[in-house]
Amino acid sequence: MSYPALFETSGMRNFAELVDAERQRQIEQFGDQHHPILRGPSNQQLFEQLAEAMRDTNADPDQRCWMTILLEEAYEAGAERDLAKLRVELVQIAAVCQAIITDLDRPKVQR
Repeated sequence: MSYPALFETSGMRNFAELVDAERQRQIEQFGDQHHPILRGPSNQQLFEQLAEAMRDTNADPDQRCWMTILLEEAYEAGAERDLAKLRVELVQIAAVCQAIITDLDRPKVQR
């Protein structure tokens, strides 16, 4: 695919291409989907509790890992009712996913 370089972050172009290819596959398989963002206040409370637990976990360097960071962002998104703030959280999730993939693609170090 040829287009101008739009990204400055290492690995971002490859990440965007992978996500685009996956979205194309999903649309082909499932069609254009529409689902509620969140259902019911009990779900919001659950996500708030889970987000808090992940924040506590991530405060400890011996417990923090990519998956706890990703889960913290996902739970924060799940607890958010303001759609503009939800959008910010979802962008943060995408950025963490890109960071994880970039880390996976680096020369292997002990993890």
